[in-house]
Amino acid sequence: MKTHITMQMHANNYLNERRGLGFILRSSGQSINEFAHYVDILKCKRPLTVEIMADWAKQDKWKSNNPLTWARRLKKIRPFARYLRQFEPETEVPDKSVFGSVNQRLTPHIYTESEIIGLLTATRYLKPENGLRCATYETLFGLLASTGMRVSESLHLLNRDVDLKHGMLTIRQTKFSKSRYVPLHPTTTEALRKYYSVRNSYIETTGDASFFIGSSGQHLGQPLSLRQVEYTFSGLRHQMNWINRGGHNAPRIYDLRHTFVVRRMILWHAKDINIDQHMLSLTTYVGHSTVTSTYWYLTCVPELMALAGNKFELFTQTVENDYD
Repeated sequence: MKTHITMQMHANNYLNERRGLGFILRSSGQSINEFAHYVDILKCKRPLTVEIMADWAKQDKWKSNNPLTWARRLKKIRPFARYLRQFEPETEVPDKSVFGSVNQRLTPHIYTESEIIGLLTATRYLKPENGLRCATYETLFGLLASTGMRVSESLHLLNRDVDLKHGMLTIRQTKFSKSRYVPLHPTTTEALRKYYSVRNSYIETTGDASFFIGSSGQHLGQPLSLRQVEYTFSGLRHQMNWINRGGHNAPRIYDLRHTFVVRRMILWHAKDINIDQHMLSLTTYVGHSTVTSTYWYLTCVPELMALAGNKFELFTQTVENDYD
């Protein structure tokens, strides 16, 4: 008797095989599992088609109507479709023409200083007021704004990774499997020290415990999850009633990282500092894989494009004067 293999079984086997080779597949793994669940619910008896995959891609949790979002979701399951061909050769593999290219990057929302201050102030009124939850989110969002760290990097911090004596963070095995040190501004170090003191008044911790933790019920003392953070940020964003200046559906928590990079470049422009000479340092600090990822901001953010345009205009005027 032939045993029926569900799509979820195929997904588990694929992810176990890839992770055994050293691939983390955190985001794409979640998408593959969601796709497998979707297919199993359909109880599809025929080989998978591009049409089925495209229908799934359109059903993201945010109910997006943006083809770029659909294209990115489809891209995550494309290697899995190739894998399935060894069991069902007629399985179709979606190409880039279905929803278009995913290489286009949308303009981020660059927060103003008043928006960031407003966000941090709003965390102090989270329920229960003056509790650990307030301190956790004020410190977390402040850390993201002042260092440009990825949200996942901050949530994976352990107590031993936070050196309050020397003002240094150790980011371990982050995106692209790299580790790095992140020096902190003294005011950021002091904010982390205050949170550390408040947090320790609620629970006992060890060096291997998470630095940012849940604050109530069964979550007390447990690592703070991305889902909790996104839920809290979404509620605060609704309260703030910000005007969206980016290409996404709304300002995102990840845009705090973009804001850090852009504001640093604007500061360099204001001080007439040569950006090219400092770009590699900024790339290393924020953990970009290549310096071109950091240069991208010069072409996508209106404020930086205007500054770069003004500098180029001054340069051309200087060249023209040299030939007069």
